Amino acid sequence: MQKNPSVKFEFIALMASLMSIVALAIDAILPAISTIGISIKSIDSNNNQLLITMIFLGLGVGQLLFGPLSDSLGRKPMVYFGFIVFAIASIICVLSPTLEWMVFGRILQGIGLAAPRTIAIAIIRDLFKGDYMARIMSFITTFFILVPVVAPLMGKYILDHYNWKGIFYVQLIIALLVCIWFWQRQVETLKPEHKIKINKHLFIDGFKELLKHKITLGFTVISGFITGAFIVYLSASQVIFEIQYGLVDEFPYIFAGLAIGVGLATFLNGSIVMRLGMWRLAFIAIITFSLNALVYVLLFWNTENPSLTILIVFMAIQFFTIGFIFGNIRAIAMEPIGHIAGIGAAITGFVSTIMAVPIANYIGSFIHTTALPLFVGFSLFGVLSVIIFLRMQVLHARV
Repeated sequence: MQKNPSVKFEFIALMASLMSIVALAIDAILPAISTIGISIKSIDSNNNQLLITMIFLGLGVGQLLFGPLSDSLGRKPMVYFGFIVFAIASIICVLSPTLEWMVFGRILQGIGLAAPRTIAIAIIRDLFKGDYMARIMSFITTFFILVPVVAPLMGKYILDHYNWKGIFYVQLIIALLVCIWFWQRQVETLKPEHKIKINKHLFIDGFKELLKHKITLGFTVISGFITGAFIVYLSASQVIFEIQYGLVDEFPYIFAGLAIGVGLATFLNGSIVMRLGMWRLAFIAIITFSLNALVYVLLFWNTENPSLTILIVFMAIQFFTIGFIFGNIRAIAMEPIGHIAGIGAAITGFVSTIMAVPIANYIGSFIHTTALPLFVGFSLFGVLSVIIFLRMQVLHARV
């Protein structure tokens, strides 16, 4: 039986940094979306939401590439290659003359960032398991959440004192520093005896193995539903707060405040999960997530936006529950597939992301004058997640 080793603060900080480059690439440009749109001659706010959602498409595709390769060539080489792809993509974004080129650059950024994001999860699964893994994921996510707190503020500062291209340059510098840190301080965690030889059957065999684990598949679908609903918020938050509420200067601070709520929840999760267990805690959070959204929909159906205070209260509850959801459902999904951690993280991440992107694009297209479609999405996919969760509990009880 695998014994969980002790964990050092530096490991948590490094894994969080690998994963947080994704959040930095997404959240730092939020205050600059309108300015970027003008620069690339795109004034439709719904089209500009693609600058957020399409990076997730790249993340999904990239996971299929880097996950299996990391099971064959090792975790560390794939992280380096991913950062190189990200650097090239960032330059494309800076030089983009049109929306199409910018979207291409963002997709390529996502492909590159899939390497550190996916492989960080595989490294964690290489070393830990069970509720302890969920605890480590919670602490890592707590650090990870600090990035959405500061990234929009950083983006706003750079935008005000330089221009939107400076945001991409700063992202490049930070990515380089994290890559050097990873190179110097993280050892290879894939044991030689666990390496899988590269062949044309690598992905197919991994997928067949994954299909044997219904609990992993079920929680991957739940992850797709919750992630899709959350991406709607990421892509439409600028429209809601800057356009619907007219809070251009205040937007980064509101976004940061809501992110702090997610961070607080993930921090608490790290302590509570060892007492309640990741299954019970995740279920309570998903139930709360769904009910909160349903109450909002019932109260404000066919009406104008409520006051800013009411909206923020509902959003704060929504995102507080997300802090208890993501780390736990990811840990539950990965628990049965530790023997194929790399390709397992890749396929589950791909499926959940490919589900999430069309969900986000479709719901986001309805967000024009009110935030109601956002909460309709939360409630719909929250309820679907509860139904699947109940089914997974039945299967888990039989194991």
